[in-house]
Amino acid sequence: MAQAPAGGLGLRDDFIMALRFFSRLPTGDSPHQKPDLRRIAMALPLASVAIGIGPVLLLIGASLIGLPSYFAAALAVGAMIVSSGAMAEDALADAADGLFGGHTTERRLEIMKDSRHGTYGVAALCIFVALRVTALGAVAAVNPLAAGAIWLAATIVGRSGSLWVAVALPSARVDGASATAGRLPKRGFAVGAVFALVLLFLLGGPASSLLGLGAAVLLAMAVIAGWTALCRRLVGGQTGDLIGTLGALVEIAVLIGLLPFV
Repeated sequence: MAQAPAGGLGLRDDFIMALRFFSRLPTGDSPHQKPDLRRIAMALPLASVAIGIGPVLLLIGASLIGLPSYFAAALAVGAMIVSSGAMAEDALADAADGLFGGHTTERRLEIMKDSRHGTYGVAALCIFVALRVTALGAVAAVNPLAAGAIWLAATIVGRSGSLWVAVALPSARVDGASATAGRLPKRGFAVGAVFALVLLFLLGGPASSLLGLGAAVLLAMAVIAGWTALCRRLVGGQTGDLIGTLGALVEIAVLIGLLPFV
């Protein structure tokens, strides 16, 4: 596709780049630019709001009109999968198959590149969907607005936090989306992470508590550190699948931290 001019920089362009990298939402007919993780990281919290706002409003609206809360949650999770292009779900399934189904670095990377999903991948995908539906359904039964707020906060922190592996680890492949987007500087990650944390406090604070926010941040950091160490040990680097999987894991970690205090 056509490359945008080198001077095509700015929040709008970075926002579109982040949407195209992390979702399949329509972004107009502006020229596609080569992905740049530094620019994506800084715009990603705002892009995550755009990706998640529709499913969150569906969760809230369906609960308020009287649909059973778990049914509303299942509809909303389905809408999020469509909105994001199932990128986290596909990444999670690929990573589970590759990391736990292969016995060498080369074999793990080969399995992750295969579009077919095996037992580990299907099991991980089912657990991820079940955790989201049950967590959101339980909260929506009591307070639909709180359910929507903590979910949106969790997805924002999840996507931004997932980029840490692109800071800490080199690309494990010479091709693929992650390799094309390049290594992420710490400064670019930090700007996006701070923005994501601000949105976590604005959205999750009223719905939860300071203890819940603290627990969510600590759990997210622990998951990020643990996943980074696992990727380093098993494949010696990162891929787009490993970034996407970390986003899913951090989303669940943030929900776990917030839920007891809602």
